Amino acid sequence: MADSKQLLHLVFGGELTDPQSTEFVDTDGLDLVGIYPDYQSALVAWRGKAQASVDDANMRYFIVHMHRMIDPDS
Repeated sequence: MADSKQLLHLVFGGELTDPQSTEFVDTDGLDLVGIYPDYQSALVAWRGKAQASVDDANMRYFIVHMHRMIDPDS
């Protein structure tokens, strides 16, 4: 990985209070899927979780660009 910069991404989700919001019913019960070294890996994990919960309108998964929080100037 000497040639590429590590860009960490977090994938997580849970049940929302309303499908139009981003407020979770239970923050203690969030599904922390994992931290991934690049966006493509995170997208694969996100897509799997999102597709598995497609029948539950209140369940939603997100990708957080952690690298932007760690180094906002990049």
